[in-house]
Amino acid sequence: MAGATVDELIRRLDLARHPEGGWYRETYRCEEIIPGGALPERFGGPRPFSTSIYFLLEQREISALHRIKSDEIWHFHAGASLTIHILTPRGGRQELRLGPDLSAGESFQIVVAAGCWFGAEVSGAGEYSLVGCTVSPGFDSTDFQLGNRSELLREYPQHAEIINRLTGSTDKQAKTCFSQSRKVAKEGSKL
Repeated sequence: MAGATVDELIRRLDLARHPEGGWYRETYRCEEIIPGGALPERFGGPRPFSTSIYFLLEQREISALHRIKSDEIWHFHAGASLTIHILTPRGGRQELRLGPDLSAGESFQIVVAAGCWFGAEVSGAGEYSLVGCTVSPGFDSTDFQLGNRSELLREYPQHAEIINRLTGSTDKQAKTCFSQSRKVAKEGSKL
């Protein structure tokens, strides 16, 4: 869909608002399940082997800082490049660029390790960035935590600028959005 507008992509990909900002739709949820006893304690129950979503972020919009209990792989699909900001459990910070310009240090894939706080913003020229996110073990909404600005500032005072820029939404909105997306994924992909 070369030259597609944000509205066209949202409609054609059947995207819904994401609690962290942006738009998404779950496109894959593995039917095979990892038993809870075979996973680290942090999961508290069984998980699918893997899940995947489309994620669209518009220019001047943010993906608010959040963390999950699994590793997450981001895949570039179309549009402008995206900067993913990561705060590590040990207090470090990384800025990784997802996009098509390898000579400018961008990558087509970026891995965010489990337990890291991360958020994103469109950093290239263009109206939007369309990416995919793959989570393994698969995503469950109980594994998702949106960052609380005051708590993050206490834990990472050295990163106040990025925390102030990338904090937002509430956990209640997250649970509602994720349950609606899971229903769409069970009904099958339209693509």
